[in-house]
Amino acid sequence: MANIDIKVPNIGDFKNVEIIEILVSDDQEIKKGDSIITLESDKSSVEVPTNHSGRIIKINVKVGDKVSEGDLILKIEASKTETLKTNKKETNISKEIYKISEKVEDNSENRPTIQNITTNNKSVLASPKVRKFARELGTDISQISGSERLGRVTEEDVKNFVKLGLNQNQLPKNNEEIQKSKIKIDYEHSEFGEIEVKDIPRIKKLAAPHLVNSFNTIPHVTHHDEIDITEMEKFRNSLTDHYTGEKLKITPLAFIMKALVIALKKFPSFNSSIEDMKEGKITFKKYFHVGIAVDTSNGLMVPKIREVDKKNIQHLSKELKEIAQKCRDLKIDKKEFYGGSMTISSLGGIGGSFFTPIINYPEVAILGVSKSNKKQILLGKEFKIRTILPISLSYDHRIIDGAEAARFCNEIRDNLGKNFAFKLAI
Repeated sequence: MANIDIKVPNIGDFKNVEIIEILVSDDQEIKKGDSIITLESDKSSVEVPTNHSGRIIKINVKVGDKVSEGDLILKIEASKTETLKTNKKETNISKEIYKISEKVEDNSENRPTIQNITTNNKSVLASPKVRKFARELGTDISQISGSERLGRVTEEDVKNFVKLGLNQNQLPKNNEEIQKSKIKIDYEHSEFGEIEVKDIPRIKKLAAPHLVNSFNTIPHVTHHDEIDITEMEKFRNSLTDHYTGEKLKITPLAFIMKALVIALKKFPSFNSSIEDMKEGKITFKKYFHVGIAVDTSNGLMVPKIREVDKKNIQHLSKELKEIAQKCRDLKIDKKEFYGGSMTISSLGGIGGSFFTPIINYPEVAILGVSKSNKKQILLGKEFKIRTILPISLSYDHRIIDGAEAARFCNEIRDNLGKNFAFKLAI
């Protein structure tokens, strides 16, 4: 029986593609069509099949090698029924590779299974990209059950593992497990100078799992824009008490809340929640409870201002001060952190231009507000000094697209403009 070289077939324009899996072992019997290695490009993973049957004599590649068309993968001893003629269907095999590549995002139940493949139960099949992703999240990839063929772990598997742990509040049970869960570092911080170790504030520890869950669950996109609030600021600074004649101190945030609610009524997708995408259902809320991010010495809190659509500017401004103080004094009820329509995170009193706020799950959007500033704007044929407010809208791309997000921001801009400032004060 003759020996046959199994080489990388035509894989299109791909060159120097990395091998991320060896799916066979020495002395193994393989059949024509069995996958022998997995290649990963920037866009997809591709399983390469053999075009001959026989017993493997020698594997000439290893994980991490980069190969191109024509490179030797392994040598086999042809079986009795194997023809030594050139395989006339090599082009068809290449086409199958493309089909596999196109289906790389399919569910595991739709993927072909390969027989006669031996694996080491202690090893984990995962691409370098997935391994890096798991490390960045501080997750032990060996603890994750893969959904792909042979238990191969994908990014989605890592996300689901982290989400499951957060939902079940899974924490290490003893010191040994705690040590295993820590990210390994080469040197201790204390080796480079004096340090001080403190406890993470309780509020931040409680918020952390929710932030990680939101970041891993929701595909965030952030739309940045600028709003001319010159007329709104003039109107706000001119407000006085009808009885005393004293100037009213109304926070700009009260105006923004009212403008946001008007936009929510026009764009109901922003006032919704998706608890489970697999069920294919979305919950639209008929109430308008706006979450406000409150900066405290203990960490960030997001209480809800209820029924914003039914309250005037002066009422909202007063309630904002009261609820912020309750948060700082830790005298606010836990229920006040739930049941929101959408959240506003304002850095206006601190500074900055734009940022990327994380959506407060299970909401689908959050409005970031930065510090307003004076700018020269061309109006008509001349430049004028205007007050400009930077905003950053992060939204769930599963339910909201870019065009809708831009229109939503335009609506907020119009609501804070000259034509709407007086109506918002009612």
